[in-house]
Amino acid sequence: MKKVAIVSCYFQKNYGSQLQAYATQRILDILKVENETICIDGLKSEINKRKYRFFIKMIFDRDTVKEKSKSVKKALLKKVNKKIGNNARKRDNYFEEFSRNFFRLSDRYDSFEELTKACNEKYSDVIVGSDQLWLPSNIYADYYTLNFVPDNVNKISYATSFGAAVIPKWQRESVKRFLERFQHLSVREQKGRELIKELTGLDAKIACDPTLLFGADEWLEIQDEKPFIDGKYIFCYFLGNNQLHRRFANELKEKTGYKIVALQHLDEYVKADENFGDIKPYNVGPSEFVNLIRNAEYVCTDSFHGSVFSSIYNKRFFTFMRFKADSTMSTNSRITSLLSILGLEDRLLTGEENAENYMNREINFEDVNKRLENFRKESLEYLKEALNIN
Repeated sequence: MKKVAIVSCYFQKNYGSQLQAYATQRILDILKVENETICIDGLKSEINKRKYRFFIKMIFDRDTVKEKSKSVKKALLKKVNKKIGNNARKRDNYFEEFSRNFFRLSDRYDSFEELTKACNEKYSDVIVGSDQLWLPSNIYADYYTLNFVPDNVNKISYATSFGAAVIPKWQRESVKRFLERFQHLSVREQKGRELIKELTGLDAKIACDPTLLFGADEWLEIQDEKPFIDGKYIFCYFLGNNQLHRRFANELKEKTGYKIVALQHLDEYVKADENFGDIKPYNVGPSEFVNLIRNAEYVCTDSFHGSVFSSIYNKRFFTFMRFKADSTMSTNSRITSLLSILGLEDRLLTGEENAENYMNREINFEDVNKRLENFRKESLEYLKEALNIN
């Protein structure tokens, strides 16, 4: 019997990570393909050791150090500040509940050798994706590369993202080697396709993020039909700390009279956010996150998946660049690629704009939905072909 293993970051307490991991599992269920997500519990220690060695290697890269220091600072604050720690635990509990309710995990593997043996004995195919699984630190950790999968097992990349626009020179040869072992390659953005072509000469497919494989009604399966927040509101989902983005949202609030619902201190602790937003809920897991976008009047975000679900739910939304263009840690390309495919380039702002000039700018959602449906069909065909499904 054909059984597919999914290699994803289902365990990350991040809305996009868990929702795309769930969507990957869900689409295989719909295709009637037996599948399970590889349980990472026994492998985390080794993977984290490798990541630690990567960050030591990159200690003189300013952007890498800057980004890593944010998560370290947040971890320390959670320990010393009772309020921050309690709020973080409250949110984490919702992620853990979502994971328990929606993920079907494999047996625990305590070494890569055990996992390789399981691939030989249990799995006909191994799928990696989606999300930023091919970031330089993840490549160094050597899990999402599928190097542990034997040659005779079908290896599929589904909409996997490099995240970064540049691969370090010292890493390029190892990237070339692992990519050439895949039988089927697809990525989430144009830049990833260009990187693969440059490194290997192979033509990768651009596939939609797994979350985009499902329409608005299908996402009701994981959320309450009732709005999580009553009344009209602007939903703000900012992962970065750019205050211009908050200023735009506040200006939008002044012009509309709608309250701001903001999720705080996600990827990092943002001190200024203590005074930003009218409603700041922490009892928000992936299901509630989708509900908040579905029922918002406007969405302001610097997130890829914030843009994804705004598009799915045909929301008036504004996406802001989180990284500087020349940052080695920049993940902007996945957002620009998505908006380009959907014809939504004009939703990308800097934060310096006047909200009054943009708040009534129409979106041709009839065109967006047609583009999205075509993208969805093409991506599904790629997946079915990769799995040899009629």
